[in-house]
Amino acid sequence: MRYALYFTPPKDDPLNALASRWLGRDAFTGVAFPPSSQDDISGEEHYAVTADPRRYGFHATLKAPFGLAASVNENDLMDVAGDFASRMAPFTIPELVLAQLGPFFALVPASLCQELQDFSASVVKAFEPFRAALSDADIARRKPEELSKAHHANLLRWGYPYVMDEFRFHMTLSGPVVPERQPAIERVLRETFADHIGRPLSISGLAVFVEETRGAPFIVRSWLPLGGAQS
Repeated sequence: MRYALYFTPPKDDPLNALASRWLGRDAFTGVAFPPSSQDDISGEEHYAVTADPRRYGFHATLKAPFGLAASVNENDLMDVAGDFASRMAPFTIPELVLAQLGPFFALVPASLCQELQDFSASVVKAFEPFRAALSDADIARRKPEELSKAHHANLLRWGYPYVMDEFRFHMTLSGPVVPERQPAIERVLRETFADHIGRPLSISGLAVFVEETRGAPFIVRSWLPLGGAQS
């Protein structure tokens, strides 16, 4: 069993509904959606391109998946998560844009949002006592020899390379796309998410996701509103 602290919009939010249909699975309900064929993409390619992010569900990583430390249990985690969320004020990313991150596509902030950076760092620190130490196999899976010095230090200190100053908020929409297909996939994504690109995104909740067994789909255990936000 592994847990993760993610941002995702509320269950009934239009962005969550749209992204879940695009990825092929709703992490709140477990409902699967068939791939769709469009002018630029076949159903088969759509299914293949979304395979990697489908397992995780639509989200942005705040505290990466971790096993629980021996001294705590799920109830402890949920109690602290509820208290933490209640003390955090909701805020807004001014503009969401579609970006290509290497061979992947994701929704990201148009510019650095310090409130978001601070929120992410707070999540990482607050839930660190719940994280079991990484095994040698866990560390090896991250290919530490290929990480920058800062990323390697974060991996050893926080269990994940891309935290604190190295954190970059992104809501992944694809797995790796081969170069010759990237323009077509980008066109499809821009059309699909047109109502959300260039718009603000409310950060109004914190979600606890769970992976029942290694490799299983992640599901939302609980979506917790921040401060006075409503789910």
